[in-house]
Amino acid sequence: MRDRFKITFAPLDLAAVYRLADTSANGAIVVMSGMVRDNTDGRAVTYLEYQAYEPMAITVFEQIEREVRRQWPGVERVVIHHRTGRLQIGEISVLVAVGCPHRGEAFEACRYAIDTLKHNAPIWKKEHWADGASSWVSIGDCDR
Repeated sequence: MRDRFKITFAPLDLAAVYRLADTSANGAIVVMSGMVRDNTDGRAVTYLEYQAYEPMAITVFEQIEREVRRQWPGVERVVIHHRTGRLQIGEISVLVAVGCPHRGEAFEACRYAIDTLKHNAPIWKKEHWADGASSWVSIGDCDR
C-alpha cells in the first residue's frame, strides 16, 4: 500500500484515507483530522503555511507505524497524510487513521500516532495573524 504515508501540497482526502485504513478484519477505524482553526491562544489567524523535510518525515511515519504495531499487535492498518503549503481556515492539515479489530486499541494507537508525529516529524508551520504578523513554529511545539 504505497499511499499509506504521504506529504503533499494537494488537499487531503478523508474518504481516501479511510479506505486505505479499511480491511475486513477491522472492528473500528479511528481517524484524527487536524484542521486549520481561526485562532491560536485567542489571536486571530488568517492562514497557515506548512513545510516538511519529506524524506525524513516519511521515515518518521514508518517508525510510528512500527511502534504502533509493537504496542498494539492487532492493528491492521496505519495511514498518515500531512499537507504542506498554504492552508486556509477549515482546511485539513493532517489525517491519521488506524484500523483495528477493537475500538479501544484503535483509539489508543491513533492518539499515539498523532502525538508522536507532532513531536518527531520534521514539519513546521507558519502562523499568519490578522494583524499582519507571522511566526514559524515546529508542530512539536503545538500542544493542542
